[in-house]
Amino acid sequence: MTDAPRGDAPAGGRYGEAVFRPEQAGESERIDFGALAYDDITMARLRALGAGPGWRCLDVGAGTGTISRRLLQEAGVASVLAVDRDVRFLTERPAPGLDVLEADITAPDFAPGRFRLVHARFVLMHLPERDRLIATLAALVAPGGVLVLSDAVDLTNDRTPGTPYTGAMRAMWQGLRSSIGTDVSWVPAYPHLLRGAGLMPVAAEIHVPPLLPGSPLSSFWADTWERSRAAMLATGLIDDAGVDEAIGYLRSDECAALSAGMLTAWGWKPKP
Repeated sequence: MTDAPRGDAPAGGRYGEAVFRPEQAGESERIDFGALAYDDITMARLRALGAGPGWRCLDVGAGTGTISRRLLQEAGVASVLAVDRDVRFLTERPAPGLDVLEADITAPDFAPGRFRLVHARFVLMHLPERDRLIATLAALVAPGGVLVLSDAVDLTNDRTPGTPYTGAMRAMWQGLRSSIGTDVSWVPAYPHLLRGAGLMPVAAEIHVPPLLPGSPLSSFWADTWERSRAAMLATGLIDDAGVDEAIGYLRSDECAALSAGMLTAWGWKPKP
């Protein structure tokens, strides 16, 4: 059951629903473009951590359910509980062993059980209560289990070449922070936060996928900029022509840029 947004929700709505609306045409395709860019990396890490037969898993912010289904079909886990604020894309694609729960993970009573694997990707970066939420998710990990968190890392800085892509990314991050509360600046602190939640040992890695014309990742960023265009324009860092130029740049052979990275950190719940 989805709880109503609380008073600390940003003006853009919790989880960014005001910008990335599930009911908007093409939103499931945008999510799947991101999945095509990152799912292989995520699955390689989860399997390296041991995800397999007998594991009961929780997939937080499951989106269209690509990782949930691959855990079942490729890793052979026992079950996956896929959680999201809006489950329309999950219920459209049922699978054996896949249970679906519509819920707000920020709700005080969010406690769906204990799991050998708790996984959340591109979720916490949109929420302000990150310290509390990491503690909440850590509490859902069974002894001997693992919490795996992935979020974006902004790789632009003052020395990054001034390309149309760089300008659009800077405007996007600032616009999303102002409108829906997205903040990726703290993501490198994941290992420290996991340790603070009582997990050990902890480790982390970063993956930066290539930006290639016509690639799923390029399509993901183009669609993301279209949906967040108003927030980007409100920063004053870019205008409509600049957004259009950046989208064209992604589709051209001139594109030479680093995508935002995906940092993945994990920590183990000690056995008694």
